[in-house]
Amino acid sequence: MKQNKSDPFIPNSVPSIRDKMLDAIGIKSVEDIYASIPNEIRFGGALNLPSPIRSESRLRKHVEQILSKNRNAQDNINFLGAGCWQHYVPAVCDEIAQRGEFVTAYGGGQFGDHGKWQAVFEFQSLLGELIGMDVVSTPTYDWSAAANSALLMACRYTGRNEILVPETISADRLLQMYNFVRPVASIKKIKMVSNTGLMDTSDLRSKISSATASVYFENPTFLGAIETGAYEIVDIAKSKGALATVGVDPITLGVISPPSEYGADIVVGDIQPLGIHMYGGGGLGGFIASNDNPELIAEYNALLVSIAPGLRPGEFGFDYSTFDRTSYEKRGLSPDYIGTTQWLWAIIAGVYLSLMGPVGMNEVGKTIMERSSYASKKLGNIPGIKSPSLSNLFFKEFVVDFSDTGKTVEEINIDLLDRGVFGGFDLSSQFKCLGQSSLYCVTEVHTKDDIDFLTQSLKEILT
Repeated sequence: MKQNKSDPFIPNSVPSIRDKMLDAIGIKSVEDIYASIPNEIRFGGALNLPSPIRSESRLRKHVEQILSKNRNAQDNINFLGAGCWQHYVPAVCDEIAQRGEFVTAYGGGQFGDHGKWQAVFEFQSLLGELIGMDVVSTPTYDWSAAANSALLMACRYTGRNEILVPETISADRLLQMYNFVRPVASIKKIKMVSNTGLMDTSDLRSKISSATASVYFENPTFLGAIETGAYEIVDIAKSKGALATVGVDPITLGVISPPSEYGADIVVGDIQPLGIHMYGGGGLGGFIASNDNPELIAEYNALLVSIAPGLRPGEFGFDYSTFDRTSYEKRGLSPDYIGTTQWLWAIIAGVYLSLMGPVGMNEVGKTIMERSSYASKKLGNIPGIKSPSLSNLFFKEFVVDFSDTGKTVEEINIDLLDRGVFGGFDLSSQFKCLGQSSLYCVTEVHTKDDIDFLTQSLKEILT
């Protein structure tokens, strides 16, 4: 392998330093690191890469030119959601996110980071109160990671090997479930009712069995529908001894009953709506929650921060609870592992919940429902558009059918982008039964003028 010259942007690239590193691990060249890879499958040519930019000022200019091609949600009106949503982030959330005591994705030591550990414990307590559960994990990578871990928990807890999921689950999440869950359990999809998008409970009854470990559903669904059959779904799951695992958007819980009220065993979701910017998809953090069932808690893969009284009255300490169940302790014997955690986002979500309180969460929920309802009605008045195309109650997101307009969703979204509008998520590929439909997202950040501008833009595009 050709020896590189030292590079100003690559640490330890000076040849003498590299040689010391190689000597420390007992090899003579970088080539030896890859000795276990057969030569016939190794690329032996030169990579077709542009010449390196060694000047920091030129490199900065080059990167800024690339970034300038992005279209962001600040300079455009954004109606795109489908898993990462634009909500208002209070200034105090940004202020605390930048504090040196907190600005890391990882936990630090429990003996040196007392404030950080207490902040995460407060987050767990606040979110637990919101969703009505006793135990809440520290954040996982995102909603899908939390859901996958929860379903594996259900398989271990019940000793069963079958998972039932709704047909309306997003394609991305389903693919991740296949990747994580399929090695230990089969996954069956439950049909949706065609005119509502809700789970078909008749199909659920016909497919659930004594092998079913968990019935997973989301409320609201991926298509934005409020799952009014939640109580029935949970009852069906428990009638066969299966766990009910519910995915939930926590910002809905100021106006919608929490999963605990309809009997959920495990609750998962994403804290991104709780004061966290979209960050190009990076501002995500999943959570797992349940009631205080020691046998179920023993199956958690995620870390749990707990509190204990100190030696002096009024003093408390914070540390991991039941650490012996984690992959840190069990290592190769662990049935699951802890992936990337998101402590910083946990702290910010805790700040958001503290700031909003019960009244604030109720107000933001009502505002979202009112504005999304207004948007749906305005779009439904445009000739050729059916909105909402599904006859259900919805929160934040709703399906808009453009099939009778003579244009595809892709064409419409391109025309909207020319007008400074991000249109809805194109559903025509995954949900062919819905025709040329898209998923529109309206939150508290959208004004009446934003919605009216969208309406006028669509009228012009479809004329």
